[in-house]
Amino acid sequence: MIQVYHNSRCSKSRECLAFIEDSGQEFEVIKYLEDTPTYDELKTVIEKLGINPIELVRQKEKVWIDNFKGKEMSDKEIIHAMISNPILIERPIVINGDKAIIARPIEKAATFI
Repeated sequence: MIQVYHNSRCSKSRECLAFIEDSGQEFEVIKYLEDTPTYDELKTVIEKLGINPIELVRQKEKVWIDNFKGKEMSDKEIIHAMISNPILIERPIVINGDKAIIARPIEKAATFI
């Protein structure tokens, strides 16, 4: 089943969710701001994305700039920063089996699901 890490306040995330709804496929919405992933869950998502943790961080967010920008951080510390501040997690993330993508732009989701 497809999973979508979704932020309802984000227009790109809403657009992706509507696209998946229109596809007719079964999916699960993960409201990661309300139901923050655990360290292991987020680490697994990063592995499925095939990226380094820093690539999942929204580095223009105020909380990143104020608290983390310019600091040397390990991958583990970056993941913990995202767990403590889930607004830092890039969205939308679409997971399909053992693979995942950041569906920006929406056309990425079209070729993925």
